Amino acid sequence: MAENIEEKIKSYRTAPFDARFPNTNQTRNCYQNYLDFHRCNKALSAKDQDVAPCDWYQRVYKSLCPMSWVSKWDEQIENGSFAGKV
Repeated sequence: MAENIEEKIKSYRTAPFDARFPNTNQTRNCYQNYLDFHRCNKALSAKDQDVAPCDWYQRVYKSLCPMSWVSKWDEQIENGSFAGKV
């Protein structure tokens, strides 16, 4: 199964359609995938498991989110002032 996930991640080009976010404004989709990436990393790291499946969320948010937002959110997480629940 891990090979299948890795193949999908390697062939990834842009964020696929997500029925939770049907509108053209993808701001919420961007933010949700950013949160999902960090939650996935936290959960799998706590169980001492491979965090490779989390790469999917990272690729999606990197294709949807402006990098200025991502860098701001990363700084906020480091400072402990991020508004989302990670």
